[in-house]
Amino acid sequence: MGVSHISNRSGQRSRGWSRRGILAALGAVPAAALAGCSSSADASAASDGKDAAATARAATTKKATITVTPAPGTGKAGFTSPVEVTVADGTLTSVTVAGNDGSTLSGSFNEARTKWTSARNPYSGTKYTVTAKAEGAAEASVTTFTTRSPGATFVGYFTPEAGATSGVGMPVSINFTHAVADRAAVQKAITVTAEPAVEVVGHWFSDTRLDFRPETYWAPGTKITLSLRMKDVEGADGVYGIQHKDVTFHIGREQISTVDLSAKTMTVKRNGETVAGYPVTGGGSGHTTWSGIMVISERFEQTRMESSTVGLGDEYDIPDVPHAQRLTTSGTFVHGNYWASTAVFGQQNTSHGSIGLHDTKGAGDSSVAGYKFYESSMLGDVVIVKNSGERTVDPANGLNGWNLSWADWKAGSAV
Repeated sequence: MGVSHISNRSGQRSRGWSRRGILAALGAVPAAALAGCSSSADASAASDGKDAAATARAATTKKATITVTPAPGTGKAGFTSPVEVTVADGTLTSVTVAGNDGSTLSGSFNEARTKWTSARNPYSGTKYTVTAKAEGAAEASVTTFTTRSPGATFVGYFTPEAGATSGVGMPVSINFTHAVADRAAVQKAITVTAEPAVEVVGHWFSDTRLDFRPETYWAPGTKITLSLRMKDVEGADGVYGIQHKDVTFHIGREQISTVDLSAKTMTVKRNGETVAGYPVTGGGSGHTTWSGIMVISERFEQTRMESSTVGLGDEYDIPDVPHAQRLTTSGTFVHGNYWASTAVFGQQNTSHGSIGLHDTKGAGDSSVAGYKFYESSMLGDVVIVKNSGERTVDPANGLNGWNLSWADWKAGSAV
């Protein structure tokens, strides 16, 4: 009986507890289950949204990277290639390249504006500052590099001198200090222009000499500009030009003098009109005067003339030849002569190849032919010699390229 009673009470208590537990379970489990499902879904959605936003922000704020060639900080950069600026993850908005010599390098962008290339190479021996801005960068990129200096260099010495006024026959003649192997490269770096405009062409007489002239004599009053752009032009292997300059010359009046050594006379024409005539003496037998068109290239009120300097031994040595004007490199002059008899002029050809006019010792007598002709002349004036019994002067012997036809002159151009 006792056992049965206890078992029954125990069973009642067990059933009563189960109802409360079930009710509690029915009230809590679904709520917990619903709460658990809702929290997981919301967190996942929020996480996906945050990741997408972060990715978008990262894509829009990725830093643009600018690269400069030559590399920043280079101390001995090359100068035979253009400067390049590129950008990754952005577009270039502006690029400036400035040298410490005051020069700047212009350039152009590619279509996508991700690359800029200078229009020409940087100069040697120059420090450059490169300032580049990109749309995706917060600040401009500022870098520097320095180009190396060339090991060997050359220059061109030019005639006439800057600012000079010359006669209508004066070519622009350039003599280089080093033999030029790449004639085309050097000639392209040199231009000669005229006002009023006329075609001007270069002609190479040798690997160290380049002359420029028009087809016919310059017009009186012409302004001539020589532009040298030879800096860093490689004229020979490892040998670079260093000149970058413009010089101007002017042409004065036209004076053309014709020497007829058969008649032994000189006729001087100024702007087409005869202004003077002089009796002369030319080269005698064995020393005939060159014929052809010659240009006055040097002038001396007095100068020493020695036969040994022109390969004639000790035939003469005159320390004070008056009013001497050079016509050829080899030693032909038109000059005053005080040592010959006045009867020689206009009657005999007795010189060693030059053209002589009567003059006086000391070069101070304004009444004589030598003085008058000298005073009326200038560098670049034309002197034409005919009937001398000698062949035409070599066009390279002095400034005498006018003895070449225009076709032959142009054939000597490298461009």
